[in-house]
Amino acid sequence: MIPAAGAGDCAPHWPRRLTVLGATGSVGRATLEVVAEDPGRFEIEALTAHRRAGELARLARRHRARLAVVADPAAYGELREALAGSGIEAAAGPRAVVEAAMRPSELVMAAIVGAAGLEPTLAAVRRGAVVGLANKECLVSAGELFVREVATHDAVLLPVDSEHNAVFQALAGNPRRHLERIVLTASGGPFRTASREEMARATPDRALAHPNWRMGAKITVDSATMMNKGLEIIEAHHLFGLDERAIEVVVHPQSVVHGLVVFTDGSVLAQLGPPDMRVPIAHVLAWPSRLATGVARLDLVALGRLDFEAPDPARFPALTLAREALRRGGGAPTVLNAVNEIAVEAFLAGRIGFLDIARTVEEALATPLAAVRPGTLEEVLRLDAEARTWTRRRLRLAGQHGSADRA
Repeated sequence: MIPAAGAGDCAPHWPRRLTVLGATGSVGRATLEVVAEDPGRFEIEALTAHRRAGELARLARRHRARLAVVADPAAYGELREALAGSGIEAAAGPRAVVEAAMRPSELVMAAIVGAAGLEPTLAAVRRGAVVGLANKECLVSAGELFVREVATHDAVLLPVDSEHNAVFQALAGNPRRHLERIVLTASGGPFRTASREEMARATPDRALAHPNWRMGAKITVDSATMMNKGLEIIEAHHLFGLDERAIEVVVHPQSVVHGLVVFTDGSVLAQLGPPDMRVPIAHVLAWPSRLATGVARLDLVALGRLDFEAPDPARFPALTLAREALRRGGGAPTVLNAVNEIAVEAFLAGRIGFLDIARTVEEALATPLAAVRPGTLEEVLRLDAEARTWTRRRLRLAGQHGSADRA
């Protein structure tokens, strides 16, 4: 699972062979930016994307990948043509993505967004790879299964999310028995000080105007609802083996302190850094060593102050919903994640209001779907699909009667 204190004390050998699942997404691109700063340290085994064949081919050529894969078979012709004469192998289809994860790279950056990332990430785990985990669904939708597979196959998970990576760094050299609790920080997003009335009227453009981070649309909306922090609570439970009550969330608008660890003697260790995903990515790529990066350094004097406040559960109910799903266990987190994803899509398309996102998740958790307890990957994927179908039907019916959004 997460390496224990003292693990990985020996320096890694270079060059390190790397596969990036989801190379054209925000985390995938940032990963390759870090690689480009010191290309002699890495050999790229495989890069995958969903359907952006042209961008994938450009990245594969630039980084001299051995293999490039698009999940959408319809994009295969474009990819093959773009790679003609390069000597880079091209493939397409979901099965080809799984096979890319099974190639003999030492480190796999699992950055495919959504349930599509489950099977290829598990494939990397099952061959005992070191996995940089940037896919939330692995631990949110299939946490119990995923943890079991990691232990069975002696794989290593390195958290890429800035908050979990911060906790991982702060724990280094400290036995887990001395850990009392962890603290995940949240920026509060664009609606940190907004009233529910203002949030009810929020447009997608306003929700996407994050004050600190530059991320994909879905995760940016999750930040605005604070569902991202709810999902991170579930992830932290599985990553660090913590009871839900030992995982605290505080709002920190500067996004400089990414995570804190509280020990039994009262000591608190925090990891600080600029709000730039290249920092945790570089930590994972070089673990247990470090990479020099061109990321801007913190200027604490210029920053001047660090603020912290408690999240408001009335304005941000997603946090409470995520904790409820984690306590219930089984398929409840799977349903939470799937329904939220479809509701966010509907909000971005202008079909529902901002407050309808959490309200739809709450309704879904009250259905029999949330009581299902999947035991295999196939059952997880089936429940995920059923929850998405339920959500689309529910939102379609709501649309026929007008938006349910209300202050």
